[in-house]
This record gives sequence, C-alpha cells and structure tokens, in this order.
Amino acid sequence: MSQVFVSQHPLVLHKLTALRDASTDHRGFRDLVRELALLLCYEAMQDLTLAPKTVITPMGTAQGYKAEEAIGLVPILRAGLGLVDGVMELLPNVQVWHIGLYRDEKTLRPVEYYNRLPTEPTVQICLVLDPMLATGGSAVATVDILKRWGVRRIKFLGLIAAPEGVERLTTAHPDVPIHVAAIDERLNDIGFIIPGLGDAGDRQFGT
Repeated sequence: MSQVFVSQHPLVLHKLTALRDASTDHRGFRDLVRELALLLCYEAMQDLTLAPKTVITPMGTAQGYKAEEAIGLVPILRAGLGLVDGVMELLPNVQVWHIGLYRDEKTLRPVEYYNRLPTEPTVQICLVLDPMLATGGSAVATVDILKRWGVRRIKFLGLIAAPEGVERLTTAHPDVPIHVAAIDERLNDIGFIIPGLGDAGDRQFGT
C-alpha cells in the first residue's frame, strides 16, 4: 500500500483522540475536524508543483516559489463539508466543487444526488474530502466522476479509514493516494468503522 499515508504527527494523534471521545460536543468536534484537515492537508501537499518567483522584501530581493497548480476541493456531502475550512486555511486560492452521495442503508452502495461540476476541468489536482473511508463506495464513485471529468491528479483526504475501504479504493484506483489520521480495525455489519468515532455528519451538525 505505497499510496496509503497514515499520519504519525503528534498533534494529529492528540486531536484524533479528542475527536473520537464521545464526550466531545458538536462545536468541539467541528473545531477538531477543521484542525485535523489542516494538518493532514499539509502532509498531503508535499509534492505540490512549484514555479520560481522573485519578491521584494523590506531589505532587498528574495528568490522564492509559488504554487503552480490549480487545486479543487471536492467534499462528499454532507460530512465532507467539515474538512473544507481547514484545507482552505492552508490553501486559500482553491475552487470548491460539491458532489452529493448518500449510502443506501440496505445495499451500502453510494447513490449520487448532486453534481455541479462544469463541462471541462478547471483544476489540475483534486482533493476528495470525506472524514470516514468506510466501505469505500462513495470515495470510489467520486473518483470515478472526477476521472470522467478529466482530472489527472486526485488524492483522498480523510480522518479515519477501515481496511475494507482502503482496499476497495486502492483496488479501484491504485493511482489515488490516501491520506488519513488512522486505519481502524474493521467495519461492523451496518458499515460503520470500529472503533471509529460514530457518525461524523451527525456529530458535526448535531443531528
């Protein structure tokens, strides 16, 4: 699994533990999701393409760099919305495209209900955002959509993954790197990650 990256950063491990805690309230949960998204994005974007740039400092001229690629954020509705603010704090000049998928409770298969992508790609790289990589169905379906759209570089950024979801996404799209804070034990019989953190959407939005 050379394309799977599990963060070992002490701040990520600390904040993930607080995120899992059932006593963390909705506001605290949202804050932790945002902070973890920022930290994981920092690690995920280490290979961002740069171009040289010269700037004038108060003391003279400095040679530096600027990000060359246009970046698109694709949060999978609704839970993926919580990751957007943290990533945008680090990458302020991005485009945000929404793809709506829900998981059929009987079949556990993703059902698309919203997609507002333009006809032609407007970015060079997309970050698919979803807190939980559980069965992997929604992630695979989203990457399918983005590849049909014409995006060449796609990465998945989430918080917790199940081995089943990792295997499904890497099998379907071995060229898509996966960046998460943890890979947990397994899925239960209704597709929730164990030990996980419960329903990420419900815990973010208090529903």
